[in-house]
Amino acid sequence: MTPPRRPGRTAQETRERLLDAAAAEFGAKGYAGARTACIAARAGVNQQLISYHFGGKRGLLDELRRRWQETQATIVPPGASFADALRAHLDATLDRPDRARLAVWQALGDCPFADAEAGRDLEREATAEAVAEARRRQEDGEIRAGIDPAFALLAAYAIALAPVTMPQFVRDILGGDPLSPETREVLRTQLVKLLTDD
Repeated sequence: MTPPRRPGRTAQETRERLLDAAAAEFGAKGYAGARTACIAARAGVNQQLISYHFGGKRGLLDELRRRWQETQATIVPPGASFADALRAHLDATLDRPDRARLAVWQALGDCPFADAEAGRDLEREATAEAVAEARRRQEDGEIRAGIDPAFALLAAYAIALAPVTMPQFVRDILGGDPLSPETREVLRTQLVKLLTDD
């Protein structure tokens, strides 16, 4: 079966439009609340193309999760300082707030099959490695002594997600746009002061 497509749009362009639309729809409504018709409408393509390219709504989610895991693995360049690592994670989270919202929906149980999959095992492994890295950074003097490095990591995640999960509080407490470069810099510098001796 040849998929219907508009002249001038490649299959890869269509896939990317669908993934961007799915991230926005899942972020706004969660996996359970998202509808493929709405995803297709956001992407400006025929709904049948979702099945053709991804096998359905779950295939879209699986591809988004796979890409996010790939991105997570490359966010922090080798040898980066703790402050630079915080900046990189904060930017990655706030540059794609829809993907962060999707992660929150999943954490709240919106996607019942997510915990049973191999992808979840990879996420757990990545988290365990992040905790181990925080411990190494503390041993190297980058994270303040006396703070549990696992707690430092959790605090960093919570602050990075705050502009997405609690934008009204971030706006009311700090003033300004929660996703602005200025707010990001405040969050980063205050986290560094909170968690390090700098």
